[in-house]
Amino acid sequence: MLHYIKGSLAMKLADSAVIECGGVGFEVCVPGNSRLYMTQEGEEVTVFTYMNVREDDISLFGFDDEEGLMLFKKLITVNGVGAKAAMAILSAMPSAEVRKAIVYEDAAMLTRANGIGKKTAQRIVLELKDKIGSSSLIPDGEDFGSAPVNAAGDNRAEAIDALIALGYARAEAAGALTAIKDKDLSVEEYIKAALKNI
Repeated sequence: MLHYIKGSLAMKLADSAVIECGGVGFEVCVPGNSRLYMTQEGEEVTVFTYMNVREDDISLFGFDDEEGLMLFKKLITVNGVGAKAAMAILSAMPSAEVRKAIVYEDAAMLTRANGIGKKTAQRIVLELKDKIGSSSLIPDGEDFGSAPVNAAGDNRAEAIDALIALGYARAEAAGALTAIKDKDLSVEEYIKAALKNI
């Protein structure tokens, strides 16, 4: 079992990234808001992975940190939630927001993810509320009401989603945002700056 892959970012694709490690390129499915989309190709990265094995397919799913990996593993234990549905949830919002939705029983927030309906969202909340509320997925003393530490990263992720909605490919949108050196822009400012780089 692969717990993580450390290597150079060789390629960014629509829903995945290729990590070159030891002369082998591992294609890893990653959430749409992964930091990999804001990383320059050729840079060294570490991706925490989950190998999904089926009769007709073996896929690697990757996350920026162990928290994302553990949350993914919890989500796919829910009846009716497969790897793709879990990735859709983690692509729609940061891990902290997913945990917040589950702990505070806000099923409506989970329906923001593509393909996640009301019943599925309610089932996720019902089955995971106690597991996540009492697990290490919530660091001691975390205040869900406080502003996210990585607000700039969230703004970049939202800008990528907006550019995709405008018809640009994810890799193209991420590449345009990677070229922006300013770190404290609003979503609108990131979009305007990215459009100049496309």
